[in-house]
Amino acid sequence: MKETYIAEKVKVELRTPILMEGLPGLGMVGRIATRYLAKELKAKKLAELYSPHFPYYVLVNKKGSVRLLHGDFLFAKVKAGEGDMMFLTGDRQAQTIEGQYDVAGAIIDFAEKCGVKMIITIGGYRTEPRETPEVIAVSTNTELLDRALKANAKASPSGNPIVGTAGLLLGLAKFRNMNALCLLSETRGYMPDPKAAKSVLQVSQKLLGLEVDLSRLHEEIEESKKIVKRMREIEKQRETYAERMRKTEEERITYIS
Repeated sequence: MKETYIAEKVKVELRTPILMEGLPGLGMVGRIATRYLAKELKAKKLAELYSPHFPYYVLVNKKGSVRLLHGDFLFAKVKAGEGDMMFLTGDRQAQTIEGQYDVAGAIIDFAEKCGVKMIITIGGYRTEPRETPEVIAVSTNTELLDRALKANAKASPSGNPIVGTAGLLLGLAKFRNMNALCLLSETRGYMPDPKAAKSVLQVSQKLLGLEVDLSRLHEEIEESKKIVKRMREIEKQRETYAERMRKTEEERITYIS
């Protein structure tokens, strides 16, 4: 494989499709949110994206067979809202700067071919989140940004860099006459964050006029809280032990002196 390519699985006619991208990133926010919405809308496989810029290993399933890392394009016919939905999620992002541009370019080409006029990218915004994580919005179109703000998103601070596919798709979309919006949810970023994903989904629903049951995320959120609590307990124990060892060492030095 010498270049990025997209293998189409089916041919479908979509009504003013909207592409939502959620590849792995901070807190896995984009991946969790995109996969959840795609599942709730009963999305089907549209195409697969392969690239030599993805990490050089394969994934092994329970039966012992393997597959290359790739991205999945899915589609869902939506009666409500302003158009059908396309989704892009996958295993990993490209590893290099050149690879990021190459993959993002392939995504834009395919989106244009499918008639996409709006792209929504999803990701995480590294910070100490509030009890209900806020969603930061950035857009190439002022009207689209206003719609996101009315859907309870907050405008991004000036100079905020958006790294990876979520940012590049916004930049490239401007050259293809596509409107693009990025939604970033507050997250600590070091572990999968379904709570941050829920905040993004709530904004997305209002923005797109969709009605999706988010209750299945509650169990994941509670499990995530338990993990965070346990990690804090371990860190506290580590700090207590380090302090005890420091005092022991000071006493030993004092005794020798």
